[in-house]
Formats: sequence, structure tokens, C-alpha cells
Amino acid sequence: MSKETSRWRSERLENKEVLLARWGDVGKPVLLFPTAAGDAEEIERFHMIRVLAGLLEQQKIKVYSVDSLAGQEWIAGEKGAGHAAWFQNGFASFIENEVVPAVRADCRSNDIEIIAAGSSIGAYNALLSICRRPDIFSHAICMSGTYDLWKKFGEGPKTPDYQRISPLDFIPQLGDAHLEKLRSRFVLITHGKGKWEAPEESWWVANALGAKGIPNRVDEWGEEWNHDWPTWRNMLPKYLEELVG
Repeated sequence: MSKETSRWRSERLENKEVLLARWGDVGKPVLLFPTAAGDAEEIERFHMIRVLAGLLEQQKIKVYSVDSLAGQEWIAGEKGAGHAAWFQNGFASFIENEVVPAVRADCRSNDIEIIAAGSSIGAYNALLSICRRPDIFSHAICMSGTYDLWKKFGEGPKTPDYQRISPLDFIPQLGDAHLEKLRSRFVLITHGKGKWEAPEESWWVANALGAKGIPNRVDEWGEEWNHDWPTWRNMLPKYLEELVG
């Protein structure tokens, strides 16, 4: 199983340097977003690549990850939630216009579809990706998600920038053509019931998607499953096997 990395600076991200990492050689591309302020290699340090080794070696998947620069803006909070929301818009555009073309070039396909996945704020990024661009992303696996970032980090009225990057806010406003494509996709939402989990956030998303006829499923794991890496290391191989196996 090979690993490759590349770095570049993006004007969409205030000219900050970003790392894109890839594991595997052949298979369905999976863009796995880090948690909160994690970097592209976080999933390797926390042994997610190890538990995905079987799928990687069987050439069922290739895994990509990218620095969570927008998550770092939310967590730092130095310039306020309004700026973080503006930066998140830039990060979403960066994913669509820089990361996706890099993934497709690596896969030698101009139109290959991608699975988005992540946990915590990574789950939010996976949901945002498929909801914004269902023409690119075929599935999303959202584990232990934090989806209402304004409730967590913001104050006062939500800004227009935030409403553009909050699926809970923009899903009800989607137009018919966008909805038609999104209704051909699938969002898998899962969480534990242990420490630091917030199951209600999964149901907020499921209800928003369901109200618009967007296919989704909520899987609830038990009280022994905490908001932590051991939970996600059990979840992700199971669900990727379901989708690509």
C-alpha cells in the first residue's frame, strides 16, 4: 500500500499552505476529513489507516485526507465566528476546485465520484460536501457529527456566509435541480450514546434531509461508544465495506 503527499498554497485559504495525503493505489476514492483542527495525517496517527488496511489492500478504496484549515479557524476563534464562516466558504470552494481535481487526476478519471467521510467536525465537512456538490460526491459517512457550528462557536444572528455553509440552514432552500441530484445520493449518519456524544445533532440532520426526500439512514450505537477514535475505527470500516464491498 503506497502513500503520497503534496503541498501547495491556496488563494482561497488566504494563501495558507495545505497538505493533501493519499493512501492506496486503486479503488473508490474516499475523502476522509480530519476532526476539528486536525491535519491530513491525523487519520494515520490515530490508526484509521491501519483498520482500513484490508479494504486498501483489496484495492476497493483509496483514502485521501486534507488539513482541516477551516476547523482550525473555528477552534481558534481569534477573528470571530463570522470570519470562520467566511473562511469555511473558502475551504468548501478549495475542496471543490482544488482537492477534487487533484483526486480525479490521481485516479486518472475526470468524473469519478467520491465518498466523503469524517467524524465530529469532519462529519460536518462530509455532509457539507455532498449537500453542496452531489454531482461530485456519491455518498457521505458522517460519524458523531457536530453540525450546528453557530450554536457551538457563534453569537448573535447567523451571518449570510454561515447560512451558505450550514446544511441545516440551506437544505430547506435548495432548488429543484439541485434537490433532484441530491435525492440520487445517500447520507449515512451514525453516532454512539457514550461520553461527549450528541445524538440529537444526527437527528437534526436526518430530519432536514428527510423533509426534502434525500435518502439517509441513522445508525445509533450504544452507550459504550464514546465520541472518540475507538468508536470511529469500528464504524468506518463497517460502513465502507457496506458501500463498496
